[in-house]
Amino acid sequence: MTTPGNNGANTPEDDDPFGYLYADGQATGNPARSGGGYGYPGPAAGQQQPGVPRTSYNQVRTVGERQYGQIPQQQYQGPPQQYQGPPQQHQGPPQQQYGQPTAQYAAPETYPGATPPRQGPPPQQAGSGGRGPNTKGLLIGAVAVVAAVVIGIAVALASNSDNKDKKDDAAKPNTSASSQPPSPSTDPTSSPSAPADLPKGDAATLTLGGPAQVGTNVPGAKGTGGAFVGNFNTVGASVTWKPTLSKGGSYKLNLRFGVPGADASATITINGKRESRPMNMKNFAHSPAGDWAKGWQSTYAIVQLDKGANEIKLSCEQGDQCNANLDQFWLTPAS
Repeated sequence: MTTPGNNGANTPEDDDPFGYLYADGQATGNPARSGGGYGYPGPAAGQQQPGVPRTSYNQVRTVGERQYGQIPQQQYQGPPQQYQGPPQQHQGPPQQQYGQPTAQYAAPETYPGATPPRQGPPPQQAGSGGRGPNTKGLLIGAVAVVAAVVIGIAVALASNSDNKDKKDDAAKPNTSASSQPPSPSTDPTSSPSAPADLPKGDAATLTLGGPAQVGTNVPGAKGTGGAFVGNFNTVGASVTWKPTLSKGGSYKLNLRFGVPGADASATITINGKRESRPMNMKNFAHSPAGDWAKGWQSTYAIVQLDKGANEIKLSCEQGDQCNANLDQFWLTPAS
């Protein structure tokens, strides 16, 4: 039978490490210890006595003996202070003044010897819309527009110049056979047609003079039945044509002729008056020598004719080269 309040060693009531602080704890055998305090090492294991707390706890110190803050020995300037109350709370680092950066969290560039940060571009003004205007693109567009305008002007000037040249060429009149050389036909076997209101005649149907005579032995003649006037290469040979006109003026006297690969000429007489320039029967087609069949081509001379009946004579005179065949005559306006 145990004494009330004392249930032997290692009983729950012996586990109160602060039992000696209270009156009832001291009454039950937990007086304050000055030789180390409650919980310090006591008798060896197995020697616990009733009413004496066990010594299996971690070794602790009496309240007030432990030094808080871990002050180094070289900085300690006096005897250890006695415990005056509960342990002070850990004090943090000294407070920084308002507006001053804390060294622990300061930016690296604030430390001594650090390189200052690179300055970025200045902030854009409000309403700028981000990027500035694309001045390069605007400049390229302006240059393209100017180039297009310049090209257009150059094309217009060139067109006007061509039109002016054509008008000037068309305005030049054909005054005489000497100023306008005869124009050969591109096809030696063909001849241009006369207007319906202007006369046209086959040489073989005209009035012949001298040794001139009708021939049909050279292929390619346009006269009726392939007839033409030959033997024209002798002085005195002639052909006379009497066309009637409704209006007088300047006309082209067109002639289809044939040569054997050599140039020829004949004298023109209009209404009894000899023209200063002969009929030019040049070998415009460059036909081979001696080939009469390939020598057919055409020429013309500008003449002045009267209203009504006219007499046109083509003859071989002294100084003419008359070795040619005559096929057809026709009239066309001079301009």
